[in-house]
Amino acid sequence: MKRLLAGIVSLAVFSATGAAESIGAALDRPAVAVRAPERAVLLAATQVGAQWVAVGERGLVLRSDDGASRWQQVSVPTSVTLTAVRFADERNGIAVGHGGTALVTTDGGQRWERSLDGGRIAALMLADAKARHDAAGQKVAEQLLADGPDKPLLDILPLGPDRALVIGAYGLALATDNGGKTWTSWAARLDNPKGLHLYAVRQRGSRIVIAGEQGLVLKSDDAGQSFQRVNTPYKGSFFTLELTGEQEIVLAGLRGNVWRTRDGGREWQALPLPVPVSVIASQLASDGTLLLANQAGFVFAQRGDAFAPINRDPLPALTGLAAGRNGALLALSFQGAMPLSSKP
Repeated sequence: MKRLLAGIVSLAVFSATGAAESIGAALDRPAVAVRAPERAVLLAATQVGAQWVAVGERGLVLRSDDGASRWQQVSVPTSVTLTAVRFADERNGIAVGHGGTALVTTDGGQRWERSLDGGRIAALMLADAKARHDAAGQKVAEQLLADGPDKPLLDILPLGPDRALVIGAYGLALATDNGGKTWTSWAARLDNPKGLHLYAVRQRGSRIVIAGEQGLVLKSDDAGQSFQRVNTPYKGSFFTLELTGEQEIVLAGLRGNVWRTRDGGREWQALPLPVPVSVIASQLASDGTLLLANQAGFVFAQRGDAFAPINRDPLPALTGLAAGRNGALLALSFQGAMPLSSKP
């Protein structure tokens, strides 16, 4: 697990909190109520209607209806660390995290049910590999079963009210088309024979792009029916990406590496950051501005080919970034959520 824990904040949380307890036990144990949720370790957030929903360590799911000033904890059926949350609309959302966990909500985040976990992932991947007579895939699935539910899911792509793709460590990629009632493995669609970690997924029209470790970038131009590997000039991990134009992709990750292509991946240009520290999150602001957050506590806004920090002084160690309507912006950290202005 060492390479998984290097360089990405959400997995650093796992090393500090999840390694000390059994993932299997945490999967089935409801999240414990915390006294000060506003100061908890949070890893991801999203705006849903007029409220914010945030997730974090030990199964925390929080809601705020006053612009992130005050937070209320929501009861959930698991206490594993949650790494990402996204909504398809104001009612239907998914949160994912350690242990291969996926939680679903159909009421805007007030109630959550466990839809997926590492044990179910291994079982369905094994059944899929056997059905395709895929000996290599069967071997991978059997190892997943033997390991137990210790592989985290790291990002979510809503594809509609009932459809979504989730991705994670060791090449995990699964999709649902019925609101999480059943899931299908997409691993066979991805050119990822080494099972490299998949950190981020974004969509623009029929294009879907996945970024991962060792410079891995996978692109689909047919809404996920097939994926092709994209050659990139950097072979370190890309922790995030954004699709900033019809043919434009921006990748960001380890050691502050930021790369942009304007032709779908044929040619790439490096975009230097003023503080070259690993970028752990990105967002497109409501006006389309690209925003990047790094481990040094800075959030940057793109200005042409350059980036300018929007906070003069470093924030606490950042773990995530969330953009909402009308320029609303949240920086997530080991000390909770901090509202920011998206303007430098």
